[in-house]
Amino acid sequence: MTSDVDQRLHVGWKEWASLPELGVTAIEVKVDTGAKTSAIHSFDLEPFEKDGETYVRFGLHPDRHSSENEIYCEAKVVDQRVVSDSGGHKELRYVIETPIVLGDQQWPIQITLTSRENMAFRMLLGRQAMKNRILVQADARHLLKKKD
Repeated sequence: MTSDVDQRLHVGWKEWASLPELGVTAIEVKVDTGAKTSAIHSFDLEPFEKDGETYVRFGLHPDRHSSENEIYCEAKVVDQRVVSDSGGHKELRYVIETPIVLGDQQWPIQITLTSRENMAFRMLLGRQAMKNRILVQADARHLLKKKD
């Protein structure tokens, strides 16, 4: 008999992911059990109305080593939340929902939009996105294959 734990995706502390609805084929994410909500580096945020709902246009740089690769996206805003960063600073952020692909699995996650320009990783994968799906092997990295 297998347990639910055996069915979870085993990941290291950093992994490659994709966000297909945002056009991101590969982004290195820090798997951050200390963060409640996932976050992605974004800039030029521009909210707008569409069919009576709030959307946001934004740019992102999926490659932390280069600002040349820019992807512009738009997504429905599902919430706005005050989020405390690792330094304790509070910021009101847009929250979007989009599918993430890790390994051979895909599921919807919520992501806050914020500047991570000076951070080592363009995206953090927080606890809410991992719940009941992921087991983290803290001393490992890139246990999953990078999608090309």
